[in-house]
Amino acid sequence: MSLEIRGISKRYPNGVQALNNLSLSIGNNMFGLLGPNGAGKSTLMRTIATLQDPDSGQILLNGMDVVANKDAVRRQLGYLPQEFGVYPRISALDMLHHLAVMKGIGKSSERKEIVDALLRQTNLWDVRKKSLSTYSGGMKQRFGIAQALLANPKLIIVDEPTAGLDPAERNRFLNLLSSLARDVIVILSTHIVDDVRELCPRMAIISNGEVVLEGAPEETLERLQNSIWSIVVKTEEEFAVVSAQFKVVSTKLLGGAHELRIHSETAPGEGFRQVDPELEDVYFLTLNSQRVQ
Repeated sequence: MSLEIRGISKRYPNGVQALNNLSLSIGNNMFGLLGPNGAGKSTLMRTIATLQDPDSGQILLNGMDVVANKDAVRRQLGYLPQEFGVYPRISALDMLHHLAVMKGIGKSSERKEIVDALLRQTNLWDVRKKSLSTYSGGMKQRFGIAQALLANPKLIIVDEPTAGLDPAERNRFLNLLSSLARDVIVILSTHIVDDVRELCPRMAIISNGEVVLEGAPEETLERLQNSIWSIVVKTEEEFAVVSAQFKVVSTKLLGGAHELRIHSETAPGEGFRQVDPELEDVYFLTLNSQRVQ
């Protein structure tokens, strides 16, 4: 499978330019789409999922024009949006059967086999008869994946799937996504850098509706080898001095003090220690460079 996105743009009636001549080439396996809120990720996902048309450009799924063949694309698509509605008083079992009928799986024996397999695959079998309103956030997300997998999709889109999940649910969900990505295209749209680092062989960073970086996470980390440094400062004055002298990548509180990570090709001096680069460093440096331009 291949997904080719060629120069698509989208401007909303309120004047917001959500996508600006964006191009990407995505193949089988999991592809990470990183960017801050408002970067255009959800607009891109909705456009690929045929929920809205681009103003210009083209999207091809295995050579098929997505905009011109919406029904055919939807038969190959599984989509878990950032917010998805369910009927709260219906059980997961009944809801999946209902959605399967809507997807065209009319034969009851075939439908039962598919629905039962999905409930087991998403670890919801034991709670299949419980009302969806009783589900935790992670269980609802796993139900969302179950409904997205109906009819054996070749393209799966998940938009901010781990936001709000506790660490245990997040790990379960990411393991499930990883198991799905062997034979299909899975696009993981998120602002959580760790999700992409752990799962995606390739990724892109989007800012202001444009692709500002694309590549393999390991390749982007290699470019920062020996150039990330850390220092802990205890006063606002020290913080201001370091911020003024060096390119600060990120800061965080550490036991009441500030830990600053900076980017420097040469040793910055006393008090700094060299650290291994992280994908967050790539992410913040890329976005910071865009703000400076």
